[in-house]
Amino acid sequence: MDTAPSDNEALLDPSEAAEIVPEDPDHPMDSDDEDIQADGEAQEEIQLQNDSIAYFDLHTDSIFCIANHPLTPTIIATGGGDDTTYIFSADVPSPVLPPSYESNPSTSRSSLQPIAKLTGHTDSINTLTYTLPSGEYLITGGLDGQIRVHSTKTTSPTPYSLLSSAQEVPEVNFLTPSPHPSHLNTFALGASDGSVWVYTIDASDPSTPLQVLQAYYLHTESCTAGAWTPDGKLLATVSEDGSFYVWDPFGEATAAGVTNSSSSSSSGQAAIVGLTTTDQRFAVEGGLFSVAIAPSGAFAAVGGAHGIIRVVGLPRLSSTSTSASATKSLKAGGGAKNKTGGGKKASGTLDTTTGGSSSSGQAGAILASLQVQSESIETLAFSPHHSLLAAGSVDGSICLFDTAHRFTVRRHIKEAHEDAFAVVQMAFGASSAEEAWLLTSCGMDGAVRRWDCRGGAGAGTGAGTGAGTGAGAGADAGAGAVARVTGQHQQGLAKEWRGHRGEGEGGGVLGFVTSGGGNVVTAGDDGVSLVFAS
Repeated sequence: MDTAPSDNEALLDPSEAAEIVPEDPDHPMDSDDEDIQADGEAQEEIQLQNDSIAYFDLHTDSIFCIANHPLTPTIIATGGGDDTTYIFSADVPSPVLPPSYESNPSTSRSSLQPIAKLTGHTDSINTLTYTLPSGEYLITGGLDGQIRVHSTKTTSPTPYSLLSSAQEVPEVNFLTPSPHPSHLNTFALGASDGSVWVYTIDASDPSTPLQVLQAYYLHTESCTAGAWTPDGKLLATVSEDGSFYVWDPFGEATAAGVTNSSSSSSSGQAAIVGLTTTDQRFAVEGGLFSVAIAPSGAFAAVGGAHGIIRVVGLPRLSSTSTSASATKSLKAGGGAKNKTGGGKKASGTLDTTTGGSSSSGQAGAILASLQVQSESIETLAFSPHHSLLAAGSVDGSICLFDTAHRFTVRRHIKEAHEDAFAVVQMAFGASSAEEAWLLTSCGMDGAVRRWDCRGGAGAGTGAGTGAGTGAGAGADAGAGAVARVTGQHQQGLAKEWRGHRGEGEGGGVLGFVTSGGGNVVTAGDDGVSLVFAS
């Protein structure tokens, strides 16, 4: 009689098994292999940090330019690659208690809301400015060649209503308002075709509220930058063709007897100072990209390719030089597009009072030739109270020169913006002599930094206002970052703010302004404007 199989007999015979799978510890999933790059190196994790106290994110493309109202600096205007201008308030109230003390702390913040949205450009807005002295108008300039003038005095239901517009050039590169106390609401623009235009706004004339005072055509390539003298009487511009001209838009230099001694123009008019690449002492192969004028008005610094800076003497006009003949000259030239000639030196009556060092021999003379940095000088800034000139380069460095001691190098911050990301903009504090020691810079690395220019050691905390979040990078990267920050502190780093993505194209900081209370407001290549507490 058959018997039931035992438990051992019910098991498969080892010879009947198709395959024996040995025990093995868990393996990572296939997706983990994607974290290993082709060269075998692990991808570096991104460290996130946001020190901002508020943000504005309604732009749908990069924010190329930013400006704030001269009387109400918390009112911010931004223009971007979405062909749109936004106006918003960066007046962010400080919380009574930190978030940890709130009964229902918020886990997220909402964007600041716009005061106005301005449209009408058909291409990117790459420059804008408020007029001086009281910000009555906001002017926007775009790659479509338009300038559009909006009145800031209009409120609801149509805030910032359009007053006038014009289109005389292919692309507008920059706008800069004149500080002249007798020529209110006047501004200059530089264009991609090399032309320079000076406009004034007169809303009392409804037929032509936007009037051309002067137009100049001596630059043969794109006019890249411009600056007014502190008194607003003279305008200096530079170009990719390597030329530098100083213009007399209101005729005050001519009225004071300052004339061009070597004009080659047949038009009967001339730039009162002109230097081009035909002068080998001045020539900068690759062009000029930045210009700044000393607080005294005695000289200008121009920055160009290969880290080259030239310092040029300017004529000083006395405060009493304005005369009836100057007014008559301006009225005669108003609205005309005057093609003007150029020369290399100016001569005539010059002011050598306190704060000015120019003379008839120095106006148009090359006072210094500097080359410390390796790549183009993107931005220049003078301290308003101290003998300092700062130069920011595409190589990521900042160099400080002592203007009172033959422009000797006071400090060269080689990694002011790390990994050789370009320095885009710099500005010294202007509210007091103490603030004028502090230099703020922004760059394509996505950071905004403040430097104490009095000495080698940092005078501030060196940290942003917010806590960083996210995964840390590897140990080697962390050690490198610590070493870099330590080196920056030794070079005078006082404070740093982060929040933009950084890493070059698409994540840098393209500009900033200082709003009420000293807060810094940025224009981000990532399309976001951040507000940082000072």
